[in-house]
Amino acid sequence: MKTNTSTTAPSVARIATDSLELTVDATPEIPRIEHPRPQFFRDAYQILNGLWQFAYDDDDAGLRERWYEGGEFPMTIVVPFSFQSRCSGIGDRTFHDIVWYRRRLTVDPQFAGKRLMLHFGAVDYEATVWVNGRFAMSHRGGHTPFGTDITDLLQEGDNMVVVRAYDDSRDVTQPRGKQYWEEESASIFYTRTTGIWQTVWLEAVPVDRLESVVVTPLVDAHAVDIHFAIARPPALATAAATPSPLELHMEVRLDGTVKAHERVLVLEPQGTVRIALPQPVALWSPDHPELYDITYRLVSDGRVIDHVDGYFGMRKIAVENGKVFLNNRPYYLRMVLDQGYFPDGILTPPSDDAIRRDVELTKALGFNGARKHQKVEDPRFLYWCDRLGLLVWGEMANAYRYSETAVSRLTSEWQEAVLRDRNHPCLIAWVPLNESWGVPELLSDPRQRDFLVTLYHLTKALDPSRPVISNDGWEHAVSDLCTIHDYESRKEVLKARYQTAASAVNATPGHKLIHAPGFAYDNEPILITEMGGISFKQSDWSGWGYSHAESEEDFLTRYQAVIEAMLESPVIQGFCYTQLTDVEQEINGLLTYDRIPKAPIDVLRAITEGRGRPLS
Repeated sequence: MKTNTSTTAPSVARIATDSLELTVDATPEIPRIEHPRPQFFRDAYQILNGLWQFAYDDDDAGLRERWYEGGEFPMTIVVPFSFQSRCSGIGDRTFHDIVWYRRRLTVDPQFAGKRLMLHFGAVDYEATVWVNGRFAMSHRGGHTPFGTDITDLLQEGDNMVVVRAYDDSRDVTQPRGKQYWEEESASIFYTRTTGIWQTVWLEAVPVDRLESVVVTPLVDAHAVDIHFAIARPPALATAAATPSPLELHMEVRLDGTVKAHERVLVLEPQGTVRIALPQPVALWSPDHPELYDITYRLVSDGRVIDHVDGYFGMRKIAVENGKVFLNNRPYYLRMVLDQGYFPDGILTPPSDDAIRRDVELTKALGFNGARKHQKVEDPRFLYWCDRLGLLVWGEMANAYRYSETAVSRLTSEWQEAVLRDRNHPCLIAWVPLNESWGVPELLSDPRQRDFLVTLYHLTKALDPSRPVISNDGWEHAVSDLCTIHDYESRKEVLKARYQTAASAVNATPGHKLIHAPGFAYDNEPILITEMGGISFKQSDWSGWGYSHAESEEDFLTRYQAVIEAMLESPVIQGFCYTQLTDVEQEINGLLTYDRIPKAPIDVLRAITEGRGRPLS
């Protein structure tokens, strides 16, 4: 597998990732060299991260002056980091809503005879791409991937890729999550991300190829359904009058041992195959994150023409009789709010090790899950949660004002997010909206309530296998879980409030109704999905939290009080503590922004797991 072509010969490292061995370019100036899509892995690719030419276009002159046709840009930037971040080499947090990128591209000779796909992990918010001065593609949506076949735009030798990104810093109908529309961060809002912020890469693919797979584990049937889509563009097909028939071969392995093999004749562009697994089936859970590896081979005339590696987990999440079930057993969720910000990279993790470290720290603190808050996270985060065993709630980055434009934008991007991530076993719930963000008048506007219901059913149509929360925190419409945000810090008040289901759903923490008009509690599991928020200052850094601890002892006492109130409730089925790390001016993390624990990890873990404070 090739990664990045540079003017100097790169050093090469072989990295064993469980059963999948990857060859990566270890040149230090090229960041984020790991494969960005480990669930759908082909070994012929180039990572295009690293130094790109860069320019601000504050006067919006680039299109008129046809910057995509040639010339030089005055700055350089380290992709995939936004110009606002220090990792980018720029670190400019002032407003620049239109930015341009340019880099030379030399296609690796080993890709000869294949089609070349140019992929972008995410570009915030609208992107237009040219190759050698010719339009290649455009995309709207700041958190989801896009790509296209650029083979016919390439030429021998050097090629030029140019990207224009437009991100309206002040547009509150744009799905933006925690990115603030003012220049300086404040309150719960943080530094913006503009332009490329996830990996850019080139993938060599055959003309006839496996386009996508949807993996549905069937725990009760001891089987897995594989829905596949085959790309066989007629305009690019062989000149033969009757193209050769295709077969799709699938081999399933566990710990290197073949467990199942299935072969299907491809008669249509899409199909579904059920693969029976020998018993006992290895189930995936946070305590035992067992994963099956799967290899897909597309075969024509006895010859393998496409080879894709992936993995899946046999995991079932269900809601029954007011409880959450994991693999047919009641399961209590101990989650932490994780906003996915980094001091030097902002929304972009500085390295794959940083992603893995966050997952390891979350587990070390005693949590079995994370609620990714107002961010569609890098797929590598979900990969490490799959590998290491951490449940995840997938949440959309919301807009803040309701309009027809906002509805269109969020609905479109949310569908792309669900389709991108639904194969990950770690992901157990979908949260399209949080705290009525983007629907602030839903109590009086029936259209906004209808939007909640629409998002619920749309998500279910794309993925019926997971619970969906229509509006996390309060003012629920149709939801599979009753989730409540409550930053009360007094244990006795919390215990009284959550003594019964009736007292819980009739409470109004933050003076908010738990259900929107026309909707009511229907025995859904009750979870407190934001709580705690204890600030504990570790340095001269100033900031805020929902309650304030004066010392480490005070911090641990307050943490123990709110956690015990959750664990001792006879009706609560799980909680989500705010939050994993400090973020900019918000200092209510269990860890500092630099990921330093504010108290001994073993003590925090014991409290999180309900074992109390260890004796000193």
